[in-house]
Amino acid sequence: MKTKLIHLSLLASLTIGSLFAQEKTTVTAKNSDISDNLDLRAVATVFGDASNLEDFERRLNDPKTQISNLDLNNDNYVDYLRVIETVEGNVHLVVVQAVLEKDVFQDVATIEVERDSNNRVQVQVVGDVYMYGTNYIYEPVYVHTPIIYNTFWVGNYRPYYSSWYWGYYPSYYSYWNPFPIFRYRNHIHVHINFGHSYHYVSHRRCASVYNNYYGRRGNGYERMHPNRSFAHRNSGYSNRHELDSRRNINTPRNRSEMTSNSPRGNRETREFNGTTPRTRTETSTPRNNGTRGNSGTRVTTENRGNSPRVTTENRDRNQGIRSNGGREYSENRSNTPRERGTVTSSGNRGNSETRGSSSRGNSQSRSSAPRGDSNSRESGSRAGGRG
Repeated sequence: MKTKLIHLSLLASLTIGSLFAQEKTTVTAKNSDISDNLDLRAVATVFGDASNLEDFERRLNDPKTQISNLDLNNDNYVDYLRVIETVEGNVHLVVVQAVLEKDVFQDVATIEVERDSNNRVQVQVVGDVYMYGTNYIYEPVYVHTPIIYNTFWVGNYRPYYSSWYWGYYPSYYSYWNPFPIFRYRNHIHVHINFGHSYHYVSHRRCASVYNNYYGRRGNGYERMHPNRSFAHRNSGYSNRHELDSRRNINTPRNRSEMTSNSPRGNRETREFNGTTPRTRTETSTPRNNGTRGNSGTRVTTENRGNSPRVTTENRDRNQGIRSNGGREYSENRSNTPRERGTVTSSGNRGNSETRGSSSRGNSQSRSSAPRGDSNSRESGSRAGGRG
């Protein structure tokens, strides 16, 4: 009886476990998304550099920098981004819209600028909920106060409203084709000023002002493709930030990471052995207690990045042995005119030759008898005096 009860309990537990296993859903993050085509940190950088909102719009659409990579209408051209503004109290709501067709616009992001009672200005760059998910927000902290702040709170201020529309664009603007996603990621990081800070937050400071605007937002693409919202594109993720944390993509967060990931980082690095950026290692013929013959071989090795350079020089020399700590040498002298061997530099050289010499004695050891064919100098203490 007990055995039957044990078997029944085991069977019940296995059945319940299998039911729970069937209900579990696995969510796999995609490698790319529509929101990858406009980096909001780059938008924040451009906003901080602009002198006014007209200049901000020009910088967003500059074909030389190509800040945007959005092609929502799939015509193989990057969409023009127009800028409109609404003002409520001390809050300026700057809206970035993609121009898709005649009278068809899609909100991409908003820049919400608020000045508090202490005249401190707070900026939030918020991705549109359809494009980036809910509460995808960056707060830029600029190193220097942007000039554009000075244009907002003046007397008789008129909100900016772009005069450009489908088929009618400024003279500086020209079409360009979108990058593949992986190329755009590498491209856009060059245009993000990592001298500023970009703090991700999930709380919107000007929620009430945005809610008042929400009924007038551009949603032409959303109406045409209601099932392509971020929530439908990425089931199980609330916004782009959460998506980035679950997928393996290269997104530098500071200047050093940008440098290491940049294609420019593959340039030849000319660093040689030594403490200075350009240090050369030269190895000549071994001289420690060695005798130079009539010919010496000089080998110069330079390590330049990944390409070592070896230069070998053969020189004719009169023999000589020098022993002097870092240098070791000797000179053979006779009463006839002397022949002195040429001395080559030894040791490791940085930008300057390191000549390590041990202490020389103060006297030379010479025999009291008339000199023979040679005098022997040694690098240690020289006993005696001159004979």
